[in-house]
Amino acid sequence: MLSKILNLFTSTKKNPKQPAVEKTPSKTMNNAKSIRKGELGEYKVTIQLDQMAKEYRHISDLLLPNPKAKSGYSQIDHILFTPYAIFIIETKNYSGEIKGGREDKHWTVNKRFKMLNPFYQNYGHIESIRSIIQVEKENVVSLVSFTRRCTFSVDPELRKIGSNDLIVYDIELTEFIQRKINRLREMNKEHRFTAEEIESMYESIKRENITNSKVRASHVEALKSGGTLTQKTDAVTEHKCAVCGKAVTDKIAKFCLANESRFQGRVYCYEHQKAH
Repeated sequence: MLSKILNLFTSTKKNPKQPAVEKTPSKTMNNAKSIRKGELGEYKVTIQLDQMAKEYRHISDLLLPNPKAKSGYSQIDHILFTPYAIFIIETKNYSGEIKGGREDKHWTVNKRFKMLNPFYQNYGHIESIRSIIQVEKENVVSLVSFTRRCTFSVDPELRKIGSNDLIVYDIELTEFIQRKINRLREMNKEHRFTAEEIESMYESIKRENITNSKVRASHVEALKSGGTLTQKTDAVTEHKCAVCGKAVTDKIAKFCLANESRFQGRVYCYEHQKAH
């Protein structure tokens, strides 16, 4: 009798063999998830900027000419124009501990992976923008936004509202922007930019924004290849400025040809583009 009772507890019904489940997502799946997270992050920031004061103007997902960049362009996530400052916003989707100093060329993610100091990256964006709208540096705020999937181990100054270089979490983005505006308003009661100036700057940047899908794809490929694709193209085709006859790179030529309404199908060097 005892043996029968023990058998009830020790015997098990064998389950049919189950197929192995892939625990590690494929590279394609990882890339798709990364792109999806990036898109959601961009959307979250855009929604926040849409809810700010109606006299503010913002534009997202910009591609502007930048001869100093490897690809010949700067890709900028967001620009917000306000009466007291212009905010250049770079968004990041890393997960883990973000560690680095303001002057460090590279930061680390989880003390393992390197990333370019985002303020270095945003500096290039700011210079590209300033070449178009001629705004003073002190009127520009460089703002880098990370998701709450990370934690900051950075210079404390980058979290102080008195700085023009600010690192924030995406959920506190508009809070920091408003605090910065309030601080600038206390320091200077008068607006730095009128409504007309804001509209003019907004339209100038919007006009320079490259929307041509082929040029944007070329920019992405050039970044992936470290600029080698662009260099090869430059060697194959020679373009000259319609005004001075100076040879220009294929990157600049593509920009001119992609903006047909502005340049009328002609190619201009960087200096003579400003006159059109």
